[in-house]
Amino acid sequence: MFIELGIKSENKFWKYILGSVIIICASFLGQAPLLIALFYETLVKGKPYPTTNNDIMRFFEPNLTLFLILISFVFAMLGILFVVKYLHRQTMLSITTSRIEVDWNRVLFSFSIWSIFTILSTVLFYFSNPSDFVINFKPIPFVILVIIGTLLIPIQTSTEEYIFRGYLMQGFANLAKNKWFPLIMTSVIFGAMHISNPEVSKIGNIVLVYYIGTGLLLGIITLMDEGMELALGFHAANNLVSALLVTSDWSAFQTHSIFKDISEPSAGADVILPVVIIYPILLFIFSKKYNWTNWKEKLTGKIEEPTLYNHLNQYNRHG
Repeated sequence: MFIELGIKSENKFWKYILGSVIIICASFLGQAPLLIALFYETLVKGKPYPTTNNDIMRFFEPNLTLFLILISFVFAMLGILFVVKYLHRQTMLSITTSRIEVDWNRVLFSFSIWSIFTILSTVLFYFSNPSDFVINFKPIPFVILVIIGTLLIPIQTSTEEYIFRGYLMQGFANLAKNKWFPLIMTSVIFGAMHISNPEVSKIGNIVLVYYIGTGLLLGIITLMDEGMELALGFHAANNLVSALLVTSDWSAFQTHSIFKDISEPSAGADVILPVVIIYPILLFIFSKKYNWTNWKEKLTGKIEEPTLYNHLNQYNRHG
């Protein structure tokens, strides 16, 4: 059982608070290249210092901005590795999956199905509302974007998944000894983490419904599948394919994508449709492919303290 792998008497909740602080500090350390670049441009070259998040996103060439932003997630991932190994004495496998090894076929299936959906829906939106888009494609910048995105966006998305669906999911399970509380808490915190995104200020807080709903989806597939593989694949596809296909003046990533959305954003189908229709369909597909059963127990059940046998079994499987 995936969520039970972090249930240990020595895993007090204060360790998760301390671990979260360490991961946040590592992320802040990873922002040093961005700050150095900003200071160089403003103090040495005399450019006006950007005062808002939107100004920062447009301060550098888009590929450079993307690279500088994503680097912080490399540091955060190193922070996760440190915290899991030395503070909690666990393996990364134990906060990834309950299987004896990571099932990369699951990651690939989830990545593929969401990539296909994202591509098809983007093409559909383009042909149904061509006036809302302009062709943004420039060959050389796009190739650079593909390289940066392919290397760093999966690290960004995996970092978020390891924090929310791995580390904190097990942390809240240690605190509450049930499954519904970790699911709700990680989803709400995941949504709140995006509150500073440009699209929130542009569209309004209603867009948080999408982010919290996405957090719920990722939490549900993690609990039902007893591992993060499907969540890792979905999140990587969502961010990478979106970054390559479409950008806009109000999106979190400003990229040299193929299309640019020039429409006026609104809280409509883009926010509600995925949560109430697309995500349930995706859950149905996953449930049929992987034979999920016992939904109530896996999503809301209580967590018992592991027996000595289970501790030994976990040790043998996860080091």
